[in-house]
Order: sequence, then C-alpha cells, then structure tokens
Amino acid sequence: MLGPMIPGVWRINVFLLLIFMFSNASGTYVGVNIGTDMTDLPSPADVVALLKAHQISHVRLFDADRRMLTALANTSIEVMVGVTNEEVLGIGQSPSKAAAWVTKNVAAYLPETNITAIAVGSEVLTTIPNAAPVLVPALNYIHRALIATNLNFQVKVSSPQSMDVIPRSFPPSTASFNSTWNSTMYQLLQFLKNTGSYYMLNAYPYYDYVKGNGLFPIDYALFKPLPKNKQIIDSNTLFQYSSMLDAMVDAAYYSMKALNFPEIPVLVTETGWPWLGGSNEPDATMGNAETYNNNLIRRALNNSGPPSQPKLPINAYIYELFNENNRPGPISEQNWGVIFTNGTSVYPLTLGTSDSNRVNASETGLFCVAKPDADPIALKAGLDWACGQGQANCSAIQDGQPCFEPNNIYNHSSYAYNDYFQRKRSSGGTCVFDGTAMTTAINPSKCHQLLWFFPYSTISAAFNKNMYLIFLQAVVHAYSLEGESLFCADIFLLM
Repeated sequence: MLGPMIPGVWRINVFLLLIFMFSNASGTYVGVNIGTDMTDLPSPADVVALLKAHQISHVRLFDADRRMLTALANTSIEVMVGVTNEEVLGIGQSPSKAAAWVTKNVAAYLPETNITAIAVGSEVLTTIPNAAPVLVPALNYIHRALIATNLNFQVKVSSPQSMDVIPRSFPPSTASFNSTWNSTMYQLLQFLKNTGSYYMLNAYPYYDYVKGNGLFPIDYALFKPLPKNKQIIDSNTLFQYSSMLDAMVDAAYYSMKALNFPEIPVLVTETGWPWLGGSNEPDATMGNAETYNNNLIRRALNNSGPPSQPKLPINAYIYELFNENNRPGPISEQNWGVIFTNGTSVYPLTLGTSDSNRVNASETGLFCVAKPDADPIALKAGLDWACGQGQANCSAIQDGQPCFEPNNIYNHSSYAYNDYFQRKRSSGGTCVFDGTAMTTAINPSKCHQLLWFFPYSTISAAFNKNMYLIFLQAVVHAYSLEGESLFCADIFLLM
C-alpha cells in the first residue's frame, strides 16, 4: 500500500480544496499585460513559468502571438488576445477577414488555451481616429465569427479606450464622452449591452496626477488614506472617493449613463505606475510603483465597485509584466514592469491576500534546473563552471554531504545551477548554461529521495503512465504544503 510510505500524501485532497478556496469566490482578480517591445524577451515557456510562479491567473496579450498561445495551453490562465490597431481597419471592412482572424487566433487554440476575451484594437479613437467608423463593425464581425464557431458564450469582445475619450473626468457625476465620438460610443455601448460584454478602460492615475500639477494629493493617486481635511468629494452626489482610480472608473460609468447605458461593467484593461523616470519625472519611483500596485491588488480583491456602482467590482490588469526598453518617449515609458526578464521582481509585490503570496526580489518562486535530456558531458561542464567561476556554493553535493545522493549528474547540476541562479540573477545571472538548463516553479534547493522508491517500472501494473504522472504531481503538491520540494530531474528520471 503506497499511502503509509509517503509522508504528506494524505493531504493531497486538502491541497486541492485549498486551491479552490484561494481563488476569490467573487471572481474578482488582478491580471497583467504582457508587452513585447524589448530586446531580451524571455521564451514563451519561461514567461509562462513566471506567470505560474507568481500565481498570475489572467493575462492580456496585445496581439495573438502563436508561440505564447501555445505555451499557455493547459495552464487554466485566462487569456485576453488582441486585434492590433493595424488589423482593425481590414477586419472592420471585411467579415471574411474577421472570420479568418477568429479561426486562426482563437478557435485554433481553444479549449486547451483558455481564451476568454478579445480586445479589438487599443485606444483606437484617440490614436487612430480615422478608424472610428469601422471600429464597431470590426467588433460585430468578430462576434459573428465567434457565433459561427460556437464560441460566443466563452469569449467576450470589446475595445479598450483611454481616459482621453472623457475630456473632464472630475467630478465623476458630470463626466461625459467627447461629443465628437457620440455616434461611435453609442454604437459601441449598444454592442456591449447586446453581447453581455464590458467596457474596457485604460486608466492611469499616474498621468492624471502629473498633469494635475498638485491639484490632487499624491496619496489619492496611490490609494493611500487621506486626512479628513483633504477628502475628495463629488459635490453633486456627495460621494467620497478614496482613490483616483475609483473616480476614473466612476467617470466612465457616468459617461455611459449619459448615453442611457447605466450598468455595463467596467474592466480596467491597463493601469499601473512607472518605477523609474528621468530627472523631470520625480514621481516615477520604485516606492510609488510598489505602493500603487500593491494597493491596487488590495482594492480589487475587496469585491466592491466605485461609489456609484458598489456592486460592480473593479477587475484590473497591471501594466505591465516586463519593462519594454524599446518604447519611445521619456525614461518612464520603458519602466512599468513588475518583473525583470531574469525572473526577479522589480520590487516586492503581494499577489494574493496572504503573506505566503508575497513575492520578494530574492524569492520569486522561479528556479533553475538541469534539462532532463541534456548531454551529460555538457552538464558536467556547466556544473564545473557553476561551482567554480560561477561561485555557487556546492558544498552540499560533495561526497558525504546531505545532497550528495542521488549521486548523478542531473541531480548535482540542478543543485549547482539553482544555487548560482538564486545568488546571481539580481545582478543579471541567467538560467542558460549553454542550453543545458531550464526554469521551473519546482524548488530544487532541498534534497529528497522519496520518489526514488517508486520508479515507474516497479509500479506499472498499478498505474498507466498518465496516471503515474498525476501521482507524481500530487506528491509534489503534497510536499509543497510541508514547505518541502522535490527535484524536477527526479520526476523525469523516473520515467
């Protein structure tokens, strides 16, 4: 009987229950945008490993990149794909192009990749106003293509707009859309209402605070409590606003209400704060970025909406996962990321509601191990380099020491690779080792031989290979509850 021989296995069902309990019962969430305008974008597999390690459940892609959509398969991460602004004009004039786009970029990946939304363009009305006449047709054609493929109930369609479509957003109760786009906005809102979709809003308190030249206190922009003599109140409704983001979202609700669409939910598709700026950007600091994004997460997860719509929670996507060093403009434009491409956090970020989900720069949940199919000679070279020039502490894998067993090149290389990666990644160290290493969310830093008692060949009568893999994953999860871990290499070597 396997159960008594495996410490922690009895907790597997408890672990699965905790997974469901940890997911916010109300469905509220904070996701991330993944931009790609950078010179050192990690591989899609590495990006997905980072998302898993940071427990990120929702992502927005600005396009429909084939490699990313493939890498996101079977992860359960909810994915929003994007029709680029360059594609909007063609799709908005051709139902067949819309159908081809949906077939190629959505239907081809479902259900393995959990695509739940399509963002048609990005801030189309304010960035390419000549496309305004075809924006709503593009939405309609995309939606009709989803209906034709029986995906319309799973995938929502909308189009992110900037706050610039609302010329005066405060006080929120007097906000309305720019009359130049009244016809387009009316058609857009009618589409959203008819299809049960949401109004996508890109809202950046950072920009409004900077442009305000001291009109509002910075604490208001950062979700920080205000003293009684500085409360922000809409004099028309007497609603008190505890944050600038709440006021922005309410401005969108009042603008929609002015066109007789009072209860279309707002989804904040972009928001965030830059952590580095030029000499003329004093508010783009690491401290402000950390405060904003951590408070944004807390705000979103409290399951309430802004004052005018308290029952419509604010879901949001942080801009953005990585810094985009190729973006034009001021220094701040390149520094909105929350994670460096080597896996370290830019600043501590609380991604959940408990301290156990707090991610620090030295503890991101991403680890470096030897590839199971790597050439042993190449692994030996990588091991020697890590323990020598790489300055990894390899004492634990010496003969007679706690991590010497299992005595094989994969085990020792994984230990050395990860020790080097954890020590050096904050200063640019990578998990490459001439192609013999890979990142993983499984921590190889402790030594366990448990699974070596159960090679597949000895229990093949009881398990087929798929069942065996599920068994191994369950054991890994059970151990994780104990603060323990198993070697990634062990799992592969047991096959």
